[in-house]
Amino acid sequence: MKAPQSVPSVSSAPSAQSVPAVAVSRRPPPSDPDLVERPGPAVPGWLAVLVGLTALAGAATALWRARPLNSAQLPPWQWAALAGCAVVAVVAFGGLTRGRTGSAWVLSLFGRYRGTVRRTGLAWVSPFVLRRRIDVRLRHWRSEPIAVVDAEGSALRVVVLVVWSVRDTARALFSVDDHLGYLREQVEAAAARVLSQLPADAFRGDAPTLRNAEAVGDALTRMLAAECRPVGIAVFSAQPTRIEYAPEVAAAMQRRQIAALDAKHRDSVLTGVIDAVDDTVTRLTTRGLVELDDFERQALVKDLTVAFYTRRGGPAPQNQE
Repeated sequence: MKAPQSVPSVSSAPSAQSVPAVAVSRRPPPSDPDLVERPGPAVPGWLAVLVGLTALAGAATALWRARPLNSAQLPPWQWAALAGCAVVAVVAFGGLTRGRTGSAWVLSLFGRYRGTVRRTGLAWVSPFVLRRRIDVRLRHWRSEPIAVVDAEGSALRVVVLVVWSVRDTARALFSVDDHLGYLREQVEAAAARVLSQLPADAFRGDAPTLRNAEAVGDALTRMLAAECRPVGIAVFSAQPTRIEYAPEVAAAMQRRQIAALDAKHRDSVLTGVIDAVDDTVTRLTTRGLVELDDFERQALVKDLTVAFYTRRGGPAPQNQE
């Protein structure tokens, strides 16, 4: 039999198993209460286009009226009007931007957060602020094999699939250096903490193990969501897609699992044989078909045990005098 390769699907996980609650006495990292996402200053793009065209039209009208005069003869107020129209047109057209579905603009001015624009389509944002685009769509990330140990100290390799999105753009950009790198590091830490609570396999008995993908995934999701919430990341699901033994211990665990399954099979076969022998002897004696003394009863039990055990595929018990 092969060494354990991957966790079963959620639908096949036994509902009786559960992952013990992981101690969460350690508080999540603190967050700045004043750093929260708020709407940024933005107006519809068509309004900015209208203002810019109006400014250009005003400048063209002023130049048309002053066409009999040369530039040196223009009065100062006309120069000021022309300069004002030019500035308005540059600001109006320079602030035009395109808002995309699934992304947002994070605005900052002189290093200070000024708001977030989630508007889609043509929009106008002040050209004097720094704009940074951030993806706010639902995203998924599959980790590389992470080295962890189970409750018995066996080395494992686990791959985790995380479904997440940026919920608070201000915290995602300003409260941490790299929110994606932060998420990856927290996945590794959470996997190490959760998977160390249970053994990978129960070789004897039906104790809870890491093969319960639903329970392990729920524990991972809760822990990861708590760790990532202060940086504006919402974690919706963190599921282990593969749990396997490390190469250096895989062969030893394979032999151990085969031995445990063989012992379990022998126990189940022997239990069934004993029940069948007991039922047969009881029926024979209670119905008066045979009368047996102690010696004859022992001989009959012995013969029936050998016959039933051999028929069920097990090796015949050794005679012990």
